[in-house]
Amino acid sequence: MQLYQALHPEDRGVTEDDLQDVTVSNVLVNDIYNDIGFRVGSTLLILIESQSTWTVNIIFRALMYLVQTYREYFSETRQNIYNSKKLRMPKPEVYVIYTGDRKTRPEQISLSTEFFGGEEVCLDLNVKMTYDGKEGGYNKPVCSIHKSV
Repeated sequence: MQLYQALHPEDRGVTEDDLQDVTVSNVLVNDIYNDIGFRVGSTLLILIESQSTWTVNIIFRALMYLVQTYREYFSETRQNIYNSKKLRMPKPEVYVIYTGDRKTRPEQISLSTEFFGGEEVCLDLNVKMTYDGKEGGYNKPVCSIHKSV
């Protein structure tokens, strides 16, 4: 609850009962898992990773976590992705909490910028960077996924 309040101080009406854990975990197989994930009702999905070593590969891992979390959400809500009915999905926010030493501290990193030289690509993920609370702390979310045809 404290983490959500730090990310969204303007949302004072949310209680602990409104938060649902959606952390991806794989107990029996060595597969993807994320650090923290939770949903606020059916409107907001927040995925958070923590890392002390800098790597832009976290963008791709976050994208994999997001897709897996949506798959689980569609199953839980009994939505058929092959149906012609438009899917209902919570809006995503993706964060990385970076705790290591780094001189440059970007506010966000993106798939298209880091891997495709900033070119417009058919899919992009922007990840909001937060830092250990010493500089910048938790910032207002800026996460978006772009898909162009």
